[in-house]
Amino acid sequence: MNQPGDSNAYDNGAAPTCAVEGSVSTPVSLDGIRGKLTCKVLLAPYTWFKTGGPADWLFEPADLDDLKSFLERLGGEIPVMALGLGSNMIVRDGGVPGIVVRLGKAFAGCAVSGEQEITCGAGASGILVASAARDNAIAGLEFLRGIPGTVGGFVRMNGGAYGREVADILRDCAVILPDGSLVTLTAAELEYSYRHSALPDGAIVVSARFAGHRGDPAEIGAEMDRIAAAREASQPLRTKTGGSTFKNPDGHKAWELVDRAGCRGLTLGGAQVSEKHTNFLINTGTATSADIEGLGELVRDKVYAQTGVSLEWEIQRVGRP
Repeated sequence: MNQPGDSNAYDNGAAPTCAVEGSVSTPVSLDGIRGKLTCKVLLAPYTWFKTGGPADWLFEPADLDDLKSFLERLGGEIPVMALGLGSNMIVRDGGVPGIVVRLGKAFAGCAVSGEQEITCGAGASGILVASAARDNAIAGLEFLRGIPGTVGGFVRMNGGAYGREVADILRDCAVILPDGSLVTLTAAELEYSYRHSALPDGAIVVSARFAGHRGDPAEIGAEMDRIAAAREASQPLRTKTGGSTFKNPDGHKAWELVDRAGCRGLTLGGAQVSEKHTNFLINTGTATSADIEGLGELVRDKVYAQTGVSLEWEIQRVGRP
């Protein structure tokens, strides 16, 4: 999972671009900036689908202060998008305008921060958060083991799995706004709903505080193992995929609707609806992002024609076609 907003937020937007990687024509002065700013970086290697075009610019901040300084200099004038593990995202083939921010090791730590609370950086994976909670006898966060993304992404989209969601455990999160200001937002202020929050486009989650309850590490670990086994048995984890494609409509399971519409195994170019779990799209090896997104739209059309239900995308689609 990642931190973009709606699917069209980064289709356009003017930003300084460079002709070749390594250009010295940067969008802002880098004096005192310790992170790495690189031009025209192909994003396909950073996504689970392994497709997509380049970022105009990729910024990898050294730490929180470095990110804050960099964004302050941008002043909100250039589109900014955070990139996590790339697990719940289609990066379109034309690439992403503006600046993509990739949070590294400085944002991947977890530490106990209060009575049955744990604070984790936005770059920490769901597995890491669940494991850190287990090691500190904090129960209630096991479901994060089943979310293939980072804290930043699943806080933004209220990620969930196995009957629970981030809204159930989030106390608050630290967020840098596009102008570089750092604010703390509570779960109530994020106005969570199903796979959605009120976090504005361009805002970057940098850390989050989660609350659980006292538990036995052995029991917590056993539940995490159960979740891992359930995912392995039911999902195409060993393919180039992007996680759950569509949201579950009220009263329905998305995969059942896709299956009922005869879409199991359906292909378009190098993209395919998974035979194992029909709410997953996969890159069979030669797919473009246009193939994957086009297949998703074809599935939506077939489901609507068969059932009258309009599926909503859960995977974020960003960038230029």
